[in-house]
Amino acid sequence: MPAPRPVGDFGAFVRRAHRAGRLVVQPRMGFGDPAAMRAGLHATRRADATTVGTLTLDSYTRVGDLAAIETALREGSALNGFPIVSYPVETTRAVLRGLHGDDFPVQVRHGSAAPFDIFVALTRAGLSATEGGPVSYCLPYGRTPLDESMRNWERGSTLFAQLREWGASPHIETFGGCLLGQLCPPSMLVAVSVLEAVFFHRLGIRDLSVSYAQQTNREQDREAVAALRRLCAELLPDADWHVVIYAYMGVYPYTPEGCYRLLGEAAELAVGTGSERLIVKTVAESRRIPTVAENVAALEHAARVARTAPGPPAGDPDPGDSQTYAEARTLVDAVLNSHPDVGHALLVAFKRGYLDVPYCVHPDNAGRSRSYIDDRGWLRWADTGSLPIAGLVDGRRSRPVTSSDLLEALSYVQRSYDAPFWPDEPRPVAAEPAGPLEDGRPAP
Repeated sequence: MPAPRPVGDFGAFVRRAHRAGRLVVQPRMGFGDPAAMRAGLHATRRADATTVGTLTLDSYTRVGDLAAIETALREGSALNGFPIVSYPVETTRAVLRGLHGDDFPVQVRHGSAAPFDIFVALTRAGLSATEGGPVSYCLPYGRTPLDESMRNWERGSTLFAQLREWGASPHIETFGGCLLGQLCPPSMLVAVSVLEAVFFHRLGIRDLSVSYAQQTNREQDREAVAALRRLCAELLPDADWHVVIYAYMGVYPYTPEGCYRLLGEAAELAVGTGSERLIVKTVAESRRIPTVAENVAALEHAARVARTAPGPPAGDPDPGDSQTYAEARTLVDAVLNSHPDVGHALLVAFKRGYLDVPYCVHPDNAGRSRSYIDDRGWLRWADTGSLPIAGLVDGRRSRPVTSSDLLEALSYVQRSYDAPFWPDEPRPVAAEPAGPLEDGRPAP
């Protein structure tokens, strides 16, 4: 069956909304049952907010275990996302029909280090927006060799870029600003997000978004997003790009009040930094996979906060000229100077330790860098390993980070936002859901 001409220009929709002064909000949502997936998209579209849709894929599709999907579908077992590669293309088109379009574009989210078949399937279904990256969808989520992920993403992105010949505008969002979701100093998040965007751009993708995940301090987050915007303006001058903020991706608050306060601050961060889109989280994040209704409630709460949040301050000195910018720029330059091909340069950078993600256990990550949260709530480097920023980092931690330090840091946000709302009775311990993590992905 021939593929339809893609509709629903994702980047153009976000740009129109931003010009009109509206923040685009988006859920993480994926269901294995087509009727449930369609119902989720329908509810997202009808929410009292400016929304885009999400088609999150299941964890078997992420790792290419199509036999397991066939078994699950045959036996009626539930999947934790939509198996776009395994369903007939007409099934996906039926899910989208009458919903996906220029006024409600839909993005495919997946978490795969081997995305070629996903690119093929989404293109055949008439979709033109997805996300990920050769580093950000490799290091945190499995043990696929980084060079293999790089080849896979180069092949898939080159195919995806050919949609431009059809008059479409393929859009890829880098996931680099969300590495591991937590405890990664912002300069590394900014650098990887920008580097993945440059990687896609040189493969022919001209419409991009760069991500940044809300971390542990609002002031530091604002500094990081300013650095991200400045680097994109410098390195992607002929691309259309926007910034997407992710509500905090680590251990989430347990109380509804804490959840909504944290989500509201993510919306304020987005508006206050001129960012164009926000990925929300819900009140159910610390306990289970959220329902459609909980996703809609989160979308509408974020939109309400965004409508009254102040925008970027006028007349201030360039906030991009900061410690975070200096570190991120140094990391980016070290990578791009390693080799003229960006993909190969990224491989060289990880081999030499120029890029090193704290607490990431992937075999291709050096694993020498460490971070900690200081007494102001800022994420700092405790050990820079071979990162080329040692001369820029002041006030390094005087003692090694212990396992108890790490556990305390992992729950820092949850404790900070729940503390005012705990009852006197014993407190439950919030944890990530036992099922899939962000965007429907299982724990590695």
